Amino acid sequence: MLRTHKCNDIRPEHIGMTVTLAGWTDTIRDHGGIKFLDLRDETGVTQVVFHDESLLEGISREAVIRVTGVVKARDPETVNKKLDTGEVEVHVDTIEILGPCKSALPFEIRESTKTREEVRLKYRFLDLRNPEIHKNIVLRAKVLSFLRRKMESLGFIEIQTPILTASSPEGARDYLVPSRKHKGKFYALPQAPQQFKQMLMVSGFDRYFQIAPCFRDEDARGDRSPGEFYQLDFEMAFAEQEDVLKVAEEVLYETFTAFSDKRVSPPPFRRITYAEAMLKYGTDKPDLRNPLVICDLTDFFAHVDFPLFKGKPVRGIVADCAGRPRSFFENSLKFALSIGMKGLGYITLTDGAFKGPIEKFLTDEQKQQLIRDLDIQNGQTLFFICDAPGIVDKYAGQIRTWLGETLELIDKDAFEFCFIVDYPMYERDEETGQIVFTHNPFSMPQGGLEALETKNPLEILAYQYDVVCNGVELSSGAVRNHSPEIMKKAFAIAGYTEEELKKRFGALYTAFHYGAPPHAGMAPGVDRMLMLLAGEETIRDVIAFPLNGNAQDLLMGAPSEVTEKQLREVHIKLR
Repeated sequence: MLRTHKCNDIRPEHIGMTVTLAGWTDTIRDHGGIKFLDLRDETGVTQVVFHDESLLEGISREAVIRVTGVVKARDPETVNKKLDTGEVEVHVDTIEILGPCKSALPFEIRESTKTREEVRLKYRFLDLRNPEIHKNIVLRAKVLSFLRRKMESLGFIEIQTPILTASSPEGARDYLVPSRKHKGKFYALPQAPQQFKQMLMVSGFDRYFQIAPCFRDEDARGDRSPGEFYQLDFEMAFAEQEDVLKVAEEVLYETFTAFSDKRVSPPPFRRITYAEAMLKYGTDKPDLRNPLVICDLTDFFAHVDFPLFKGKPVRGIVADCAGRPRSFFENSLKFALSIGMKGLGYITLTDGAFKGPIEKFLTDEQKQQLIRDLDIQNGQTLFFICDAPGIVDKYAGQIRTWLGETLELIDKDAFEFCFIVDYPMYERDEETGQIVFTHNPFSMPQGGLEALETKNPLEILAYQYDVVCNGVELSSGAVRNHSPEIMKKAFAIAGYTEEELKKRFGALYTAFHYGAPPHAGMAPGVDRMLMLLAGEETIRDVIAFPLNGNAQDLLMGAPSEVTEKQLREVHIKLR
C-alpha cells in the first residue's frame, strides 16, 4: 500500500506512531527554518512538518506526494480546532513525489467557485479538488446508493432500458445518432424511458425502477442541465394515483431527512390542484416556504369604478410592509415594469384608513369589505395585479416571489413539499392555435373515453401530477393510458391520425392490444434533488462533468468536428 492512513485519520491516539500519508500539497508555510505543509486527500487535511528544508526541493502546490514520519502532538498554542486533525502533526523523515505539478494553476483550488465558469469547466479535474465541489459528488454517490436501497426495500426491481432507440415526439428535441448499417436512418437518445417502462408493465413486471439517463436537446437553466440528466424513474402495475404519491412521499421524505439537517415537511404532502396553484401562487411550482397567498379580486372590481381594471381579471396580495421606506414601493414598481407589467397598484392600511394611488376609487363600504374579507391588519399593504387571463396569474406569481424574498419571509431552513394534481389534459398552442397535450401524451384522462367524446378538450383533466419542493419541480408523473381505444381518441384530439399513432408509438400501441394492466408512475429528478440537498444555486455544481450553459463540454472539447471518413461511414454529408 502507498499509505498506512488517510489524511483525516490521524488523531492523538496515533502519537508516537510512524505513518505514511499520500495526497496533494495544499499549502506550504515557512516559519523560520521549519516548514509546514498541509497535505490533503479526499478525507481531509493533516499538517506535516519538515525540519530539513531540502526535502521540499522541487515540490509545488498541488503536487501529489507521499510522506513518512512520526505523529507528534502540536504545541498547545498551535492547536487548530477547525481541523479534525488539528491536535497533531506528522514530522517528516522521507518524502516522495508521486505526481509533480509542473504548470501554474489556472485558479486557486479553494477559490474555484469564484472563477469564471468557462475556466472551471475547462479544468474541471482541478475544480473537483475544491472540497466544496468534491463533497457534492460524494453526496451524489451516497444519495444514489440510498435511493437504490430504498426502492428495493419497497419491492421495486432495477431494469435498464435502451440508450439507442427510436425518435418520438415527447416535448423536446431528440439527440439523433446516424446508423452505419442502415443508410439514411437514425437512432435517438431517449428523452425518458417512458414507452419502455410502460411496456415493462405490459410484460408482467410489477414494480420497476432505474436511475435513468435522459437526453434532451434543450437550453440550459439554473435547474436544468443541457444534454443529459438523471431521474429516479419508477412505474407500478395495478396502481392508481394515490399509490404512486405515497411511494414518492416515503422516498423523498426519507432521502431529504437522511441527507439534510433542514426541516422537511412530513407526509402526507399537500395536494394542490393545478387550478388552485395558479390562482393562489401564480405558478404550478409554488414555493410554500413563502406564506403570501394571491387572492382573486375580479368580482370585487367588477363593482368598482376604476377603468384600468374593468373587464379584466384582478389579483391581490396582502403583505406586511409596515415601516418600509418609500423606496421599497418604488422598487416594487420597478420590478413590476421589468417583468412586463404596465404598473403595480397598492393601498396601505394606516391607522384604520387606506392610503395609496387606488384608494380614491373605492367607496368607504368597499374599503371595509376589503379589510373584512382579506383580514387586512394595520400596516399591511394590498398589492393589485391586473392583466389578460393567463398572463395575470404569471405576473401575480412573480410579484409574490419578489415580495417574499424582499421582505425576507422565506424560511431558508426548510424543505416544503407538495403535489400539484389535476392538470388539464390539453391546451391551445399560442402560435398555431391547435389543441396540444399539456403534459404527458400517455396520461389517462379523468372520465376516460366518455370525457374525450363528450367534453370540451380544454376542460378535460388528466391523472397527472408533479411533486414540487421549494419552488422547484422535482418530478412529473401520471396514471398511464393503457387502453388502445382511449389512446387513439386522445391522440386524435391532438391532431394525430391512427396511422401517425401507429408509426410514432407503434410498439406501445400494439402492446396495449395484448392485455395491459392499469399502471402509473413518476420520475423525480436526481440532479435537482441533489441541488437542493447541497444548497447549490446551479445544477452543474452537483454533476461531475457537466456541459456549460451553451451545451459544450469544455474539458473534452465536445461537440467537435469529425473526419470525412467518419461521416462517410454513417452516410452523412455536411451542408
